[in-house]
Amino acid sequence: EVQLVESGGGLVQPGGSLRLSCAASGFIFRSSSMNWVRQAPGKGLEWVSWISADGGSTTYADSVKGRFTISRDNAKNTLYLQMYSLKPEDTAVYYCKFASVRGQGTQVTVSS
Repeated sequence: EVQLVESGGGLVQPGGSLRLSCAASGFIFRSSSMNWVRQAPGKGLEWVSWISADGGSTTYADSVKGRFTISRDNAKNTLYLQMYSLKPEDTAVYYCKFASVRGQGTQVTVSS
């Protein structure tokens, strides 16, 4: 069974940083590209970032490009999202996603 467990969210002031983690199990993580997606209050799901299986290729939504960095540790079956220069509009529940499966999410709130 595919399991994805996100962590690392919290309350941060505008301009602050957070690093999200996603522990993956139940599939061959090192052979799988992964995504981060988010859902802001009252809005639909928004794709944030993608990383290839070996970590050598990444893509980002325009809204986070230059501020967020996706990475992975295949030895630890873990996906990361480093977020810098956070803005109130980044407030959302963040999910890691493999194929059609996502975890329970971790809440990120950016507010002063």
